[in-house]
Amino acid sequence: MPSNPVISTQIDVIYQQQSRRVLATLIRLLGSFDLAEEALQEAFAAALRQWPAEGIPDNPTAWLIKAGQRRGIDQIRKKQTARSYLQHLLPEEGEETPAPDERSIDDDQLRLIFTCCHPGLGMEAQLALTLREMCGLTTEQVANALLQKSTTIAQRIVRAKRKILEANIPYEVPEHRELSGRLQSVLQVVYLMFNEGYSASEGNTVMNISLASEAIRLAHVLAALLPEGEVFGLLALMLLHDARRHARQDVDGDLITLEEQDRNLWDRDQIDAGIQWLMDALQHSPTGTYTLQASIAAVHAQARQAEDTDWVRIVRLYDALFEQTPSPVIALNRAVAIAMRDTPEHGLKLLEQLSGHKAMQNYYLFHAARADLYRRSGQMDAARFAFERALALTQQGPEKRFLSRRLAELGCSGKNR
Repeated sequence: MPSNPVISTQIDVIYQQQSRRVLATLIRLLGSFDLAEEALQEAFAAALRQWPAEGIPDNPTAWLIKAGQRRGIDQIRKKQTARSYLQHLLPEEGEETPAPDERSIDDDQLRLIFTCCHPGLGMEAQLALTLREMCGLTTEQVANALLQKSTTIAQRIVRAKRKILEANIPYEVPEHRELSGRLQSVLQVVYLMFNEGYSASEGNTVMNISLASEAIRLAHVLAALLPEGEVFGLLALMLLHDARRHARQDVDGDLITLEEQDRNLWDRDQIDAGIQWLMDALQHSPTGTYTLQASIAAVHAQARQAEDTDWVRIVRLYDALFEQTPSPVIALNRAVAIAMRDTPEHGLKLLEQLSGHKAMQNYYLFHAARADLYRRSGQMDAARFAFERALALTQQGPEKRFLSRRLAELGCSGKNR
């Protein structure tokens, strides 16, 4: 049958937009990640064969689900060892399976992400499985995104799927009384994905744009399926940070600090979208940690110049955030904000109180913050020592170059404020 380029292009678009929804439902119907993935590919192959002659169905998603289910059931029937395992999933011969509706398809997407992010799986497994199943990345793409070997990621995904089966992890959305705790795990995976894309933990680039974009896309899906305040807050936070993408590095790929960025390069449309999501999040109570962080990002986004930043408001927001989540990293950021509101010495005094915390001793951003405040206060020897400590600890190329530049500036210019 001759190919139809127009139909083929439309099928490609449907694959990009709907394949994860189809997969989520096929996992529920067939009871197996691997079988559902095979069935998904066969369903799209059938569409490529049939739709050029028959036309695209009115509901292509439902068509693909039914086609995938039929092919999956055929595979189950061929494998006698699987017949008893999945017998309850098999309709009688010739029995027509009901077409899924939009609500059940949406519910299946929620089931899939809560399964991928189940606390019974380790965080690395949750992240890899979410990228593979929810975002549709290949194993090689997941490996590239996470700076891991493909074989390592493949083994991690296989073990995660086996754990889901052997531990009988349910393919379901948690009951309401469990939802809040389980949702935090999902949001943590999405935010970790974004952070690794927005500021890679190691390597020679500041950003992995595709990984950050996948996290934002996934948050949009969650916001549509699960309209909770913290879902909106996380989406707002990521959009507001990502809006600064084009100003964060120079033409050589070197890091530019927030204070030194050309704010004309910030994406104002994306900032407006982030602030709207933040307004939606603030309509829900209580205000959660992602919403508070988004509020801080919004204050930065609304300052047209660095000197216009409302540090008084930022400190108040950090006070509320620290009261809710008293972590050393939040304490570090709060100390820097206080230094910017008051004086470097005020910030240094707070950082000194954190210096004995085990988590800070090998955290390069702690030493980099300390170095910068020493620099601002004119304590150049102390600044040099702290910059050297931060440089020894970071694994990211652009960060190393930035810290090396700061050290060179100290050496050449003396008291450079």
